[in-house]
Amino acid sequence: MASTTQDVFAKASGHERAEQLRAAREADLLPYFRTLEGPAGPVVEMEGATRIMLGSNNYLGLTADERVIKGAADALHTFGTGLTGSRLLNGTISLHLELEAEIADWMGTQDALVTSTGAQANLTALGTLLSPGDTVVADSGDHASILDGCILSKAKLRVFRHNRIDRLQRTLEKATRDEGGILVVVDGVFSMEGDIAPLPEIADLCERFGARLMVDEAHGAGVLGARGAGASELLGVEDRVDLRMGTFSKSLASCGGFLAGTHEVIDFLRVQSRAFLFTASGVPAAVGAALAALRILRSAEGPPLLARVLDNAAYLHAGLRECGFKVVEHEGDAMTPVVPVIVGDDWKAVLLWRALYDAGVFVNVAIHPAVPPGGALLRTSVMATHDHATLDRALDAFSTVRTDFEREHGPLPA
Repeated sequence: MASTTQDVFAKASGHERAEQLRAAREADLLPYFRTLEGPAGPVVEMEGATRIMLGSNNYLGLTADERVIKGAADALHTFGTGLTGSRLLNGTISLHLELEAEIADWMGTQDALVTSTGAQANLTALGTLLSPGDTVVADSGDHASILDGCILSKAKLRVFRHNRIDRLQRTLEKATRDEGGILVVVDGVFSMEGDIAPLPEIADLCERFGARLMVDEAHGAGVLGARGAGASELLGVEDRVDLRMGTFSKSLASCGGFLAGTHEVIDFLRVQSRAFLFTASGVPAAVGAALAALRILRSAEGPPLLARVLDNAAYLHAGLRECGFKVVEHEGDAMTPVVPVIVGDDWKAVLLWRALYDAGVFVNVAIHPAVPPGGALLRTSVMATHDHATLDRALDAFSTVRTDFEREHGPLPA
């Protein structure tokens, strides 16, 4: 009798993106997995050419700072290349404890927990604090690792339209009828759009409906606020946010993540989270680099770095608008290092990326499902270490490429 069992690997050859990937590879239009050949600075060597880097999250430009490199090197020489075990068993070193203490002080919380990656921090929190009887309320623009943590928890997931407070209110009204606890989780700064969550209004609704609030500060920590502690600090709601998550792979020039909150919650996660307990500790060099970068941020050098990255973002934003591109606008004077250019069509976004790449500018491409259908964009981002002369060269390339591109492929959104 013939087997009717389906091949679980069949989806690998028949998925909806397979034909697009094949065509993109054949035409050398794939904007992903491009190869760097040196440090991730304002100008990089990439695939045999010098290119202006407008596609990095190295917001403060600290990956090339000699003190950060020394922090990594010292940790490497003291503790070796790896710890070969979880934090629970043999993977905790003194640098972890120093870093956790300094993060808690920086965030203004009682305690902090360092994880091996930022995504792991979200899985650690959401997969442990939530249970099948609870409800988690998420913004539709939240990072994928937040969604993964929600799925892992098996809590009921309710999603509201991006940054729409009226939709959040309606969603919370429904959530109160679900029974169980309610957790609202939002990005402080949204990674694709670069906009900031309206945290005061969100906190108001959480208090009104008895919900807890978690903020993912991956793109806010090391960027926003007088201390660089993120959107929660900038908007004055630090004492109203129950749990904050952050990452070392942006402003802190390394790799890893953290959670910051009360002693009780952090200690619970420390001993109960499977995502934390059963993952190997990050390599010592990453911990040493993050600690060194955090100390620079918290020194007298920090405020000028924070000011420069936001000044560069405003400069690029204004320049792209002057070139005729449609850029994401933010409410008031809010600015983040992420400056997205709206393209709309997926293929146009890829073709525009390639034209810029050939002109010596590297940017990121976001297409569905990273953004809504028809919402393709080029995600540009700046560093504190960019100068206006370099950004001017990039803007000249954008202007030239736009003229040639529209002649061949039709108009872009304006």
